[in-house]
Amino acid sequence: MSTCQPVHHPAHRRFLRSCRRFALSLLLFPLLFPLSAGPAQAERVLTVMSHDSFNISRSVLATFEQEHQVTVRFLKSGDAGAALVQAILARERPLADLFYGVDNTFLSRALNADIFAPHTSPLLATFPPGLRHPDDDRLLPVSYGDVCLNYDREWFRRHNLKPPQDLADLLKPEYRGLTVVQNPATSSPGLAFLLATIGRFGEEGYLEFWRQLRANEVRVATGWKDAYYGHFTAASKGDRPIVVSYASSPPAVVYFASSPMAEAPTAAVVTDHNAFRQIEYVGILKGAKEPELAGKLIDFMLSPAFQEDIPLQMFVFPANPSARLPEVFQRHAVVAERPAQVTPAAIEANREGWIEAWTSAVLR
Repeated sequence: MSTCQPVHHPAHRRFLRSCRRFALSLLLFPLLFPLSAGPAQAERVLTVMSHDSFNISRSVLATFEQEHQVTVRFLKSGDAGAALVQAILARERPLADLFYGVDNTFLSRALNADIFAPHTSPLLATFPPGLRHPDDDRLLPVSYGDVCLNYDREWFRRHNLKPPQDLADLLKPEYRGLTVVQNPATSSPGLAFLLATIGRFGEEGYLEFWRQLRANEVRVATGWKDAYYGHFTAASKGDRPIVVSYASSPPAVVYFASSPMAEAPTAAVVTDHNAFRQIEYVGILKGAKEPELAGKLIDFMLSPAFQEDIPLQMFVFPANPSARLPEVFQRHAVVAERPAQVTPAAIEANREGWIEAWTSAVLR
C-alpha cells in the first residue's frame, strides 16, 4: 500500500501535500544541482601580456570567450621594450600564455631570447610576405603602421609653401625651423624615424643628414605626445607644421573631430624610402598554462573578425589583407608602397650604437 493514499483528515491532507512536495523535489534535484563525476571545473583563464597601447573591442573578444568558454585577461606591462624585458626575465615562470606587441625593432631580441613556442596558423598563408618572418613561426604579424612625416595642410596653404615630399626636403632653407621630431632614446616613433633615415641614407650618410637637420633648427621632443600636442601647429598652439607621426594619424584626426570633415587637416608623407614600417607580432610563451587555447586565440587574432576591429582601436593597419578597412581609413589613410628597409638583425646589432651616435650629432 502506498504511503500517500487519498484521505480526508486535515493532518493526512497536510501529509499528502508534504509527500507531493518531496516527490517533486526529487524530480527537480538533478535539474537544480547537476550530478558531477568530480569537483566543479575551474574557470579557464587565458592571459595575454602586452604593451600599454593594446586595445580591442570587448564585444569582439567576447565572441572568442563564449566559443571557447574562457576568460581572456590582459596584463599590460609598459611600452613594448619594457614589456619584452619583463617577459624575458620571467621565462622560467611565465607571467602569461601569450605576448602581444613585439615589433620589428625588437624582433631579433625576442627570437634570440627563445621564450616563444612555434605556432602554425592556416591564415598566415594569405598575409603579405613583407609582414611575415620568412624562416620562423614563433611570432606572427597582427598589425602594422608606417612612421613618417605629417604636415599641417592649412599652414602650408596659408604660407604658399609646397609641403615636403622627401626627407631631404627638410634640409632646404625654406623649411628651417619647421620640423619637430622625437628622441629615439625615449620614443618608439622617434626610434622608427631614426631607422627611416638610416634606411634612406645608409649608415654612411644618416648622421650627416641629422647634422644638417640640426643646423636647420629641428626641434627634438621627448615623446610623441609632446611633439604632436605640444609643438605641431595642426594640434596645438605650437610653431612646427611638420611632425613625425604615423600614416594613420590623418584618419584619426577626422575620426575624433567634433564635426564632419571632407578632408583631413593633416597629411602623411609616404613616398618611396621615406617611412619606416613598424610591424607588431603575437606569440605563445614557452611554459604557457594553456598553449592549445593560446594557439586558437592567435588564429582568432589573425581572422577578419579581430583584424577589422584593429584600425579604430589602435589606429594601425590590420595585417590580414582580407580585413575590410573602416570608411575613415579608406578615405583618409595612406600606406608606404616602398618603406625604408632596415633588417631586424641589423637593428638588434646596432640599435644602441645608432642612438648614441644620433645623440652626439643632434643633442651635444
